[in-house]
Amino acid sequence: MLRTFCLTLLLSLGLVANAQDTVNNPQVMIKTSEGDITLQLFADKAPVTVENFLGYVDSGFYEGTIFHRVIADFMIQGGGFLPDMTQKTTGEPIVNESKNRLHNTRGTIAMARTGDPDSATSQFFINQRSNLRLDWAPRQPGYTVFGEVILGMDVVDFIATAPTGKKGRWRDVPEEPILIKEIMRVTQP
Repeated sequence: MLRTFCLTLLLSLGLVANAQDTVNNPQVMIKTSEGDITLQLFADKAPVTVENFLGYVDSGFYEGTIFHRVIADFMIQGGGFLPDMTQKTTGEPIVNESKNRLHNTRGTIAMARTGDPDSATSQFFINQRSNLRLDWAPRQPGYTVFGEVILGMDVVDFIATAPTGKKGRWRDVPEEPILIKEIMRVTQP
């Protein structure tokens, strides 16, 4: 009887902890012209990055942007350009949190940046395959992973097959725009 009670208590505590993780690690849905992608964000591991991303989400910044850089068997990148390749004005760059021990594995979302490790603003990419060379290493700043796809990896894989070309000075641009209709918070059960 006592053993059953203890087991039940431990399971209950585990469920409470999981529920707490869900509250602290919100979910968002990327509604694209090719289908929906749902992400679990890791606010507990990349708090600055998640707060920054959700600021863009909540303001509606991503509506009407595109996946402007698509490389099959690598990643899909979006969150900064309109279909005519006009770059949207963003907020201030954020600090790089790539030392958070999260890895650029298949299905994770990470912040895009320039050569300056602390230059990420609104652009992100979803790893279509594991890209561990993008992780932090001593004397090598990485790309901050801040979430993962929990539903819609088939959509990511489909987007990655889009025919691409050059548009102005940009390479790997889908020939037909892949629209981000909206990114919105998902209410969790």
